Amino acid sequence: MILAGDVGGTKVHLALYDFDEGRLEHVRDEKYQAREYSGLEDIVRKFLAKGTNSGEEITAACFGVPGPVRDGRLKLTNLPWTLDSRTLAQNLKIEQLFLINDLEANGYGVPELSPEQIYVLSEGDTSQVGNRGLISAGTGLGQAILVWNGKVHVPMPSEGGHCDFAARDDEEIELFRYLRARYKGRVSFERVVSGMGITNIYEFLRDAKGMQEPTWLRDRMKVEDPNAVIGELGVAGSNELCSRALDMFVSAYGAEAGNLALKALSVGGVYLGGGVAPRILPKMESGLFMKAFLDKGRLSGLLKQMPVRIILESRAALMGAAAYAEARAAEISGRSARAASIHAS
Repeated sequence: MILAGDVGGTKVHLALYDFDEGRLEHVRDEKYQAREYSGLEDIVRKFLAKGTNSGEEITAACFGVPGPVRDGRLKLTNLPWTLDSRTLAQNLKIEQLFLINDLEANGYGVPELSPEQIYVLSEGDTSQVGNRGLISAGTGLGQAILVWNGKVHVPMPSEGGHCDFAARDDEEIELFRYLRARYKGRVSFERVVSGMGITNIYEFLRDAKGMQEPTWLRDRMKVEDPNAVIGELGVAGSNELCSRALDMFVSAYGAEAGNLALKALSVGGVYLGGGVAPRILPKMESGLFMKAFLDKGRLSGLLKQMPVRIILESRAALMGAAAYAEARAAEISGRSARAASIHAS
């Protein structure tokens, strides 16, 4: 049994996977509010205790974590946790335990996805083989390059979401100035293309551009998740402010996805991960994303040939973490649970 984890700044998502005829088989999963626990170890113990039986012996584990992992260690920025793979392995008694970047985990999950878990935003030229780009707007903005080595795609993590925001027109220049004043200096793409970015754009349109926020909407924003409200009303088109905020967000998302596609030369396609895109799918389909994605001057023709796909499966990072754990454990031990599941059948 493989233990997989997707560690975020607000939630920790854990799952158990097995293999059936070489494919990942989901056993069970659960989400936990991260700030209610003193560390990842406590959450893992609680998760495993719920289903403890002889059939849930953990042979390997992997956790996708937000940020750069160095020598198996990571200090989280949004939680007072320091994670160490060796300490976790010893305390949890899981011999093969790994920490990798969350977008790296997402990248390893892409080959595990079935066609129904992916939405094709732009077909592109599917005959091309090469690097892929992965960009995920969620709580933050993650980016990775899936490097084609001639046989498989190898995820290369990055912190590209923290690169400087590049305004493309007068309104985005105004947005940049608004955010530079708010954050007292530098503005990264994550301040615009992420969950926080949606709220930032909404407040810019309300406060700097003078768009009207009705009393009923203000009241909802106070007691509900602002991004959920903006997403609901923006997709439905029932409020001009919310709709315009989502339009600006989707356009900026497309522009930065195109930037990544150019840097990675993603002829193998660009994948959109994270939780935002599936929730606002009608807006992603509206044409605003692809218009910004393709608006790259002399290289627009190159990007037009790149497939663009939205990952619909919310457990993609968990699937990638499980796949990574099994592969690395097999390298070390010489025994592959995936291969054994094929032989057994």
